[in-house]
Amino acid sequence: MSDSIDTEFADRVVTITMNEPERGNPLSRDDYLAIYDALQAARDTEARCVVLEGAGDAFSSGFDVESMGESDAEDGSLHDTVEQIQRHEHRLVREIITHPLPVIGKIDGPAIGDAAGFAIACDVPLASERTRIGFSHVRFGLSMDCGISYVLPRLVGRGLAMELTMTGRIVDGDRARDLGLVNHVFPTDEFEERADEIVAEIANGPPIALKHIKELIRTSHETSLDDALANEATRQTIVFETEDYQRAVEALRCGEEPEFRGQ
Repeated sequence: MSDSIDTEFADRVVTITMNEPERGNPLSRDDYLAIYDALQAARDTEARCVVLEGAGDAFSSGFDVESMGESDAEDGSLHDTVEQIQRHEHRLVREIITHPLPVIGKIDGPAIGDAAGFAIACDVPLASERTRIGFSHVRFGLSMDCGISYVLPRLVGRGLAMELTMTGRIVDGDRARDLGLVNHVFPTDEFEERADEIVAEIANGPPIALKHIKELIRTSHETSLDDALANEATRQTIVFETEDYQRAVEALRCGEEPEFRGQ
């Protein structure tokens, strides 16, 4: 397994760090598996959100270029290659998108290729001024991967998705924010503090309600208005029955901030 993926649990947050900063945190297929395993393990903790970040000056340079010339197709059939991609890249991006906890992307520096796909798949993507995002598979003669064809058009629309993936153009943090790829762009020297404020705000929120919020928004693009309203009513009724809701009502009546316990 990978030695370049670190995991930490503190203050109700699981932080997964791609940690090979001297090389820009490139990702091997072992790294994909390690991040996937860390996300799976987070389900069994008392964490209320997950942070995905890169060490040093980059989020991630994407798939490790040192192994890109070693085509999977040389070792097996087209079917084998498809299975490899689905077992590694696609299983990871699916886990990010469907994970029951909010996944926050701290994108401080370049996020290129596969890493760009993972970055925009995060529920709350946060960037610094030195962030650069590029869907650059085309520069290697490739199409796209890591759920980009699913997530990107939903964020920026069909035309811009075509342009960004067909040119492989790199966009800076401000442009990424304007396009809706990230929520905020913070000054680099303030990034950790400002991003962690948002992480803490989510981590201190009502965990049961947060899970329902994520699922409602995640499925909204494939849901009719009537079904969306029905789903909201069902999930809101479930949350009405929680102690967190009752406790919040009492606290707000007294002019106090509620403390959510996930009950």
